[in-house]
Amino acid sequence: MDQPQVTLDDGTTMPQLGLGVFQVPPEDTEQVVAHGLAAGYRSIDTAARYENEPGVGAALKAAGVAREEVFVTTKLANPDQGYESALAAFDASAEKLGLDVVDLYLIHWPCPGRGEALNSWRAMEELRAAGRIRSIGVSNFLPHHLTELLEAGEVRPVVNQIEVHPYHQQKELRAFNAEHGILTEAYSPLGQGAVLGDPVITGIAERLGRTPAQVVLRWHLQLGNVVIPKSVTPSRMAENLDVLDFELSTDDMVAIEGLDRGRRIGFHPDFFNGFPEDFEEGSSARTGVASVR
Repeated sequence: MDQPQVTLDDGTTMPQLGLGVFQVPPEDTEQVVAHGLAAGYRSIDTAARYENEPGVGAALKAAGVAREEVFVTTKLANPDQGYESALAAFDASAEKLGLDVVDLYLIHWPCPGRGEALNSWRAMEELRAAGRIRSIGVSNFLPHHLTELLEAGEVRPVVNQIEVHPYHQQKELRAFNAEHGILTEAYSPLGQGAVLGDPVITGIAERLGRTPAQVVLRWHLQLGNVVIPKSVTPSRMAENLDVLDFELSTDDMVAIEGLDRGRRIGFHPDFFNGFPEDFEEGSSARTGVASVR
């Protein structure tokens, strides 16, 4: 299946539509990824934090798909930030994936409270120079986090993987990414299902004879985002891939743009550091408001 490709600022190409395995149980991951590869996905997004890298690696080994045909992304876990720890963490991820070279390696969160993003980035630059990683980037970084890397690093991030969906479009951050040659990759692209019942989305879907999920994924593609919907169901995986033979009109795009509510589902990057207290209800990481206590 021919899929649209995007070219990163470092010259690497990657599929614009991939399969995410966030919250896929480790014991199910091999089968889920095998179904995804059989459906035609050629980009798989995982992370050390998901604890399912071994399942991704097992599926890649068993699939019979040439290594150069599959683009694999994983991420540095928050507790592993730091120069030496990032080097060791990458080795562990590569071993679990069964890969000599990882296509894209991301710092999972900026974690300002840990203060190790620049040291982590230095380790990733060295791994890239050594040929262990093809491309390096970040996830959940806001403009001020990115500016710090851009000013101090030798290699610019080529991807910023962030929460983007019709209810949380992050227009200013996407514009900042584009201005600095950083591709926006959207996670939770369907708002974890929250946007699929919106009358604007369902109205467009009904008129076009498509599902609401297909409409939202098509919106992402036309914005130029890389998108990584998660699914564990083979029929839904196939449905999510079947978005290449139709287009949304300008009016459709404008209507979806009008749905932006700034409604974040995940943690706030300024306050999330991956500490146990960050996961508590009412924490700054959840509310986006600094608490005084």
